[in-house]
Amino acid sequence: MASPGSSLTSNSIAVIINHMAGNMTSRWTNFLTEDGEKPGRNRDQEFTDPSLGKEDLLALWEKGWTCLLDTLRSLREEDLMKTITIRHEPLMVVDAINRQLAHYPHHVGQIVYIGKMIRGEAWQSLSISRGASEAFNQFMQDKHIRR
Repeated sequence: MASPGSSLTSNSIAVIINHMAGNMTSRWTNFLTEDGEKPGRNRDQEFTDPSLGKEDLLALWEKGWTCLLDTLRSLREEDLMKTITIRHEPLMVVDAINRQLAHYPHHVGQIVYIGKMIRGEAWQSLSISRGASEAFNQFMQDKHIRR
């Protein structure tokens, strides 16, 4: 945690989910026709404890990702060179996509890190577990040789 008077704070998983959902909903709703920072969005409020239960947080998470993925699926090749705005800043669609797709992994990494701190030894790796690289490489080699 931050020392008193410090501006350095740590967000909870709930706050990060709340922020990501707010960002995704704002950015990806009417992506090609409206500014990505919607007038009704209160970004600062996203960083306060939402006091939501697990089910509500998961619903927010799903809503944000669904908005993003549905919008990406709807885009056509010719849309990628169009210009949109985020906070009145003009961006090519492809640049706006890249900007957002660089933002979300940062927050997902925060969630994973907090989860690892909370779960400790009970954490199940999302990747190759420590000390298991050689066995995994052998498994992959065997798998592809059998083809």
